[in-house]
Order: sequence, then C-alpha cells, then structure tokens
Amino acid sequence: MKSSTMDTHMGNITIDKEVIGQYAGGIAMECFGIVGMAGYNMKDGFVRLLKLDSASRGVQVTMRENKLSLDFHVIVAYGVSVVAVANNLIDSVKYKIEEFTGIPVDKINVYVEGVRVID
Repeated sequence: MKSSTMDTHMGNITIDKEVIGQYAGGIAMECFGIVGMAGYNMKDGFVRLLKLDSASRGVQVTMRENKLSLDFHVIVAYGVSVVAVANNLIDSVKYKIEEFTGIPVDKINVYVEGVRVID
C-alpha cells in the first residue's frame, strides 16, 4: 500500500507514505543527539549520512490494519546516550505523527547505523 486512506463524514483523506516519511524524517532531525539519517547501500554494504533534503530515505513507513509502523536508520552524535536519544526520538515522532495524520502509530524501530563526532 503506497498511501493510507481514512474515511470521514465529509469524504476520504489519502496521505502518501512518502509524505509521512518526509515529515517523520524532519522530526527526527530536530531531536537532540541525531546527527542525520542514514542511507544503507545494500550493494556495497556501507552506511552514508544523507543530506537534509533526503531525510525521508532513512525512514521506512508501513501501514497495517490502519496503524503505522516506522523504521528509522539514524546516525547519532558521539558521547550521547543512545537509549536517551532513541527514547526521545520515539516519543517525539509518535506524538507528532499521530497529531499530523490522525493515524495511530503502532511501532517505531530505531536502527543506529553509525556514530559521528560533531564539531
């Protein structure tokens, strides 16, 4: 399913998964300790830091039974608590995505693909 559809009393609302991914990537970039989103090259087996305009490529959105599931591939700052960063990301994304779309978020997975020293 490429998009999610909700039926309301006034008609249908359709939200493309790419839109949800872009919004979720923007939320992630605002979280403390997140340096950037990671893009994984399956062919070469390496992770690279994505530019801000490509943040949605580090997010995978799936919808099952009218609930969203999001996978984040992130690069965190060196010296921060990974658990604290992941919990902050999960809490922020869950609240803001549910507020934005009206669709409940069932699961958020955070994959830390790398650590980077920030200047």
